[in-house]
Amino acid sequence: MFKHILVPTDGSDLSSSTVARAIEFAKEAGARITFFFAQQEYPIPLYGEGALLIPIAPDQFVEATKRESERILAEARQAAESAGVTADCDTTVSDLPYEAIIEAAKRHQCDLIFMASHGRKGVAGFLLGSETQKVLTHTTVPVLVYR
Repeated sequence: MFKHILVPTDGSDLSSSTVARAIEFAKEAGARITFFFAQQEYPIPLYGEGALLIPIAPDQFVEATKRESERILAEARQAAESAGVTADCDTTVSDLPYEAIIEAAKRHQCDLIFMASHGRKGVAGFLLGSETQKVLTHTTVPVLVYR
């Protein structure tokens, strides 16, 4: 049924668990996986009272984020390959991860997005929602949410 699955990951425990389950799912379905990591953009410093100071230079931030994404994606790819599942990796820089996930699914012509439920609770959930919720409400690609 599904032949190419996009699996967004951020390296969290829930995300790592989702990667493992997505690999099992892909193996059972005979599908391949593209693992995806949305790198955060360098935060814009705020000035004035309550200023946000960023103790790292923009080029250092970009390099550290790139290294982190490479590490997370390499671990996911290794796990897939160990299970006999064909896997590719992709990353992009975006402050809107849900949009980056949807664009990656389109770019790689994935027929399923398999992602963790990163549910927020309380007021934060009401005001901010989750990336999973945003993907669900903005994509036309089927989404399988793993809890």
